[in-house]
Amino acid sequence: MSPTRVLVLNSGSSSVKYQLLDMRAGSRLAVGLVERIGEETSRLKHTPLTGGASRETTGPIADHEAALKAVAEELARDGLGLDSPELAAIGHRVVHGGKHFTEPTVVDDAVLAEIERLIPVAPLHNPANLTGIRTAQTLRPDLPQVAVFDTAFHTTMPESAARYAIDVKTADEHRIRRYGFHGTSHAYVSRTTAELLGRSPEEVNVIVLHLGNGASASAVRGGRCVDTSMGLTPLEGLVMGTRSGDMDPAVIFHLMRVGKMSTDEIDTLLNKKSGLIGLCGDNDMREIRRRVDEGDEQAQLAFDIYIHRLKKYIGAYYAVLGRVDAIAFTAGVGENAAPVREAAVAGLEELGLAVDGELNAVRGDEPRLISPAHARVAVAVVPTDEELEIANQTYALVEKNN
Repeated sequence: MSPTRVLVLNSGSSSVKYQLLDMRAGSRLAVGLVERIGEETSRLKHTPLTGGASRETTGPIADHEAALKAVAEELARDGLGLDSPELAAIGHRVVHGGKHFTEPTVVDDAVLAEIERLIPVAPLHNPANLTGIRTAQTLRPDLPQVAVFDTAFHTTMPESAARYAIDVKTADEHRIRRYGFHGTSHAYVSRTTAELLGRSPEEVNVIVLHLGNGASASAVRGGRCVDTSMGLTPLEGLVMGTRSGDMDPAVIFHLMRVGKMSTDEIDTLLNKKSGLIGLCGDNDMREIRRRVDEGDEQAQLAFDIYIHRLKKYIGAYYAVLGRVDAIAFTAGVGENAAPVREAAVAGLEELGLAVDGELNAVRGDEPRLISPAHARVAVAVVPTDEELEIANQTYALVEKNN
């Protein structure tokens, strides 16, 4: 019997999230997180799901290689070690795959070189992703390492959606186009929404709203992305926790000429000091809603700007799709902030959009509809599961190759 376990690794700049899944049984065996890598206060939290309590250790973890070795030791304590013959592959989240990678890919030297070549358009993410892959290769050089790209789901966008209206030669020379991100989430949520409606993805048009600290929207026609809100980088699009989203590019020139700000200062401003935190000093929607309920005008303005941008994208993607069967809210804010869902569709009744107050107030971990019975357009809450999506894509590729 062929091995059926997949280890999913999501390597960030100073963290590693991981899950071990058994694909035949459809179950998770262990989950965990290593954070603050490179600091004296590094922390590893490991939770076996086959029995036993969570374990947490603190202390210096020097780098990603040390982090993954610590993860391997924790898994081994539960009889789930990386040396297990039941491990079929390791699946890696890679943020930027450019135009080249349109599907999950077994990693070889050429793939590593291309991911490295894309570092200039993903300087925060691709280096960490590469480190995770290379470290995993040293731990299990015999095992398939599979890269699953955040951008892959969006490579089906037509050129009319993917191109910026700038000089074509310049754009091509510097690989400037709209790539989109959160692709594994948009793929999983759009497909799960179709299942929730009892239909196949090929029959359904869905607007997916991935609302977390980072936020993106996508228009999905028949299971294929035809537009998405993030662009060359994750800065474009919706108002986010610390990112500005859409903005007149001339603001940058103005800040350089009049504000005498450097490129790095403007980069920091737009990526880390804008969005909700720039508008009201908080990027946690729970805290913002608490302040709104207490009559805080600055928090109210931030919330209103956030919702205004969200409605613009709903309307725009309604027009792009022509027919919308469902809108799906997902990620931390989308799954948990009922006021955001209610406000996002308020006033859009003529488009067939509405939420049922009682259904919207219910919290849960399962996909569910929150629109009134017999609504023309279904409104859904679909908890995202990027790790499961990565595992499914990884295992399907390995099985196909075998």
